[in-house]
Amino acid sequence: MLNLDAVSDRLLEEVADLHKVPVGAFNIRANGEAVARNSTANIEIVPKTEASGIDIRIKPGTKNESVHIPVVMTASGIKEIVYNDFYIGEGSDVVIVAGCGIDNCGPKDSEHDGIHRFFVGKGAKVKYVEKHYGSGEGTGKRILNPGTEVYMEEDSFMEMEMVQIKGVDDTVRDTKAELAAGAKLVVRERLMTHGQQNAVSNYRVDLNGDGSSCDVVSRSVARDDSYQKFDAVLTGNAPCSGHTECDAIIMDNGRILAVPGLEANDVDAALVHEAAIGKIAGDQLIKLMTFGLTEQEAEEQIINGFLK
Repeated sequence: MLNLDAVSDRLLEEVADLHKVPVGAFNIRANGEAVARNSTANIEIVPKTEASGIDIRIKPGTKNESVHIPVVMTASGIKEIVYNDFYIGEGSDVVIVAGCGIDNCGPKDSEHDGIHRFFVGKGAKVKYVEKHYGSGEGTGKRILNPGTEVYMEEDSFMEMEMVQIKGVDDTVRDTKAELAAGAKLVVRERLMTHGQQNAVSNYRVDLNGDGSSCDVVSRSVARDDSYQKFDAVLTGNAPCSGHTECDAIIMDNGRILAVPGLEANDVDAALVHEAAIGKIAGDQLIKLMTFGLTEQEAEEQIINGFLK
């Protein structure tokens, strides 16, 4: 594939669904260094000179192209912060696939902090997929702290799929967005924690333009002794609509905190927050067990369906 080791190849499959060198533009980072990069006629990837990271420039009108920028870490004790800026041209329609996988088999903590800024041009459409995954039998932690900033011009659209299902010990996910008139942001977060893991998701969305809208939905499962916090603040500064939702399953000794925040600064700002936290219903388990599943198998089926 990319002359990486088998563990790195597996991590790339987990976080970016890559089984071979991707088609189109890509930048692949492994253990603190860029190991492969490719630009296209419409998408240019340039390394930063003043900091670790890259600039991705997508020409106006670019359609049906993708960018892959996964990160994998297999060495224990690496800690890095990377800054990636995306400039999405007016009227373009692209898919951006990011994500980080850490396999830590050593005694030292491994940490990747990725700061992504998106400048979405007028009328542009972006689908952004970010997956986080951890593995390895070492005592060192797997730490991921993504920071995401989104600046959306008029009538632009962005869909964000944020996924963390396994193996990350600690994460603080900070996301903020500013929307101009007619811009629309859709966020779908899926998260599962187990063991002693901690996960904090912070969203701050400023709806600044007439007709702007956002829909932020988190589905999560907290197992064992893990802890989660979902903190979402929507600020309506114009005639706009906003919705946040936290839907969570709590198991074992897990703990979950949902913090809603709605601020309306315009009489025509329509903002809604919903939250539901509870255990798996007994009748759901019983129904599946009548089909021959054990209680544990029934739980797994319910959780898998919930997080899809």
